[in-house]
Amino acid sequence: MKYLHKNLHLALSTGAVLVVGATYGLYPNIFLPLFFDFNVETTDLNHVFRAMMGSYFALGIYWTYSLYFQNHWRAATYSVVFFMGGLAIGRLWSIAVDGIPSIAFTVGTILEIIFVIWGCYNLKAYPEK
Repeated sequence: MKYLHKNLHLALSTGAVLVVGATYGLYPNIFLPLFFDFNVETTDLNHVFRAMMGSYFALGIYWTYSLYFQNHWRAATYSVVFFMGGLAIGRLWSIAVDGIPSIAFTVGTILEIIFVIWGCYNLKAYPEK
């Protein structure tokens, strides 16, 4: 049970970034207008969102790798905390400056904060041996 709880954070983080990455990058001109209030109509915007997809996929692959190779667990958990924390801080700043976003971004902000808190908890609960 302890192994499952320890790794559930990384597994769910992996699932989240892979789904979001795929949404951003596989077909940005189709998926993004469905979820957000803008169209992706230029090659440059497609490149931006596909680059974001690549970044998200790279993190997801590393986090999956760390589930199987536990000597990477701590570094992967730190990377979740910093990645999700950076996203959450940016979103909280935007909320303060721009106002409350759509429900999709609001839920994303809440989930990012949860992943940060959970990751920090796990780093303390499962110290290095």
